[in-house]
Amino acid sequence: MIRRRKKLRVCLSASSGGHISQLLKLAQSWKGRETFFITTAEVVRANLKEYGKVYVVGECNRQHPLKLMAVLLKSAKVIVTEKPDVVISTGAAVGCMVCFLGKLLGAKVIWIDSITNVERLSLSGRIVRYIGDLFLVQWAELAEQYNNIEYVGAVI
Repeated sequence: MIRRRKKLRVCLSASSGGHISQLLKLAQSWKGRETFFITTAEVVRANLKEYGKVYVVGECNRQHPLKLMAVLLKSAKVIVTEKPDVVISTGAAVGCMVCFLGKLLGAKVIWIDSITNVERLSLSGRIVRYIGDLFLVQWAELAEQYNNIEYVGAVI
């Protein structure tokens, strides 16, 4: 029997700090949906609770492969448990991993590259753009440099 949900389940994933701040500026876009957050630091949990469950998986980056693997495993457990229909991320490493994990389970992936990336996509963005269903940048010049990305005006 196929389980049908009444509402779209949305995974919101971003590293704490600027990535979370930029993602929260889009809160109106997921209003009325079932949402949950995957983020990196406990300190942001209280600010995110109003949007649903909050999973803190830890900080990681490519310079620390063991931490990266630990965060990947924690994130995989969340994605398998929550089964999102859509993953929305502004980065960085945790957002990138969650996008891939969600895609493996059939979720649509929406990536919004940081407004601070003026001349070049972020490393995570350059990786995710190959699997993203919607990839948005904040600068028109970036959309001209890459395939499969869009500029639709200032998003954040």
